[in-house]
Amino acid sequence: MASTIVAAGVVLVRRAKSGVQVCLVHRPRQDDWSLPKGKADPGEMMPATARREALEETGSDVVLGAPLEQQRYKVDGRPKTVDYWVAHVRPGGPGFAPNREVDRLEWMSVQKARARLTYPRDRQLVLGAIASSPTAPFIVLRHTEAVKRADFKGSNDSRRPLTSQGRSQARALVDPISAFGAMRIHSSDSRRCMQTVEPLAQAEKCEVSEEPRFSEESFSKRPKVALRRLASLAATPTPLVLCTHRPVLPSVLGGLAAEFGLRAKAAVLKPDLNPGGFVVLHRELDARHRLTGRVVAIERFDEF
Repeated sequence: MASTIVAAGVVLVRRAKSGVQVCLVHRPRQDDWSLPKGKADPGEMMPATARREALEETGSDVVLGAPLEQQRYKVDGRPKTVDYWVAHVRPGGPGFAPNREVDRLEWMSVQKARARLTYPRDRQLVLGAIASSPTAPFIVLRHTEAVKRADFKGSNDSRRPLTSQGRSQARALVDPISAFGAMRIHSSDSRRCMQTVEPLAQAEKCEVSEEPRFSEESFSKRPKVALRRLASLAATPTPLVLCTHRPVLPSVLGGLAAEFGLRAKAAVLKPDLNPGGFVVLHRELDARHRLTGRVVAIERFDEF
């Protein structure tokens, strides 16, 4: 059986005086009008693929919003899947330059975009994107691979560091997490958690807010205090990431499920994340960018 082609893309939207506009690209090889997308590089997580491909094809750096329906079809007899997100332009892109893959780019109204798009599946994605609410992600991250407790020579387990593999994983998390926008970064004050988010903080040029309540030691002693802090973070209408530990994950994910009225036993919220795995809760915002109390989508990335 032929291997599946794995790709990702975006429905890039913006607000103009005339209303909502959608970005379309023309590919000369196929002579079609489509949405920005492309194949994943080896080992690349899908959010990073979507952001990279949008940058390469449109010249615009983007922030991913809520996910859209995954597309499945065949190309020359091979199955292909494409993960899509709603996206908006963020500052920093070089701007569009025609190339061999994409020779034209146009922003147009939703009606014109749907008429111009070559493929019916893309027209449906545009409708889904326009219907999508603005969101603020809450990302729950398990720290990457740490030195085993039995191998750690220190007397204070909170000082146990990452392995070389864990440091590599931490660097690999930068692109997929930063694809969801500039983050406020919160972390257990244990060394292995702080080391996990350090590359992300450097990339985002921001400080890490230490959260001792979410360390293993503190949480086991005062879980109710930690859950009150979790509720406070969940009520903050800005993108954020919280890095914590495997034993704390059931309570954190369960607490968020209770906070937003979610099914705590849903597979996507299972706390058995691998080291470096993370869950993204897309919290809905209203027109004034206030949280509505709803989570419109949940994603799980557990690929290490």
